[in-house]
Amino acid sequence: MNTRCKDPAEVSGPSAPPCHPAGELTDLAAGHPAAATTGSCVTCSDGVIEMEIVRLEEGGLALARASAGVEEISIALVQAQAGDTVLVHAGEAIAVV
Repeated sequence: MNTRCKDPAEVSGPSAPPCHPAGELTDLAAGHPAAATTGSCVTCSDGVIEMEIVRLEEGGLALARASAGVEEISIALVQAQAGDTVLVHAGEAIAVV
């Protein structure tokens, strides 16, 4: 697992967070044992927040609500519907929960 952002070539897909291989953040967010032993990314702190999809928009975008308010996020990496709760990292939904 690359939590130190050493190799940008490990990124999977054009919309993946720029310092993580696809799936890494969902493992950390889901309490994967690696979260306790590998530390966190020095760029993004591996931060994810739960957000509720309010409305789907064109171009793989959606309006989503969190405790801080409503914002536009990308849902290009997940299959989400209005009402779904997603984990969001750097404006990108990375998992439906």
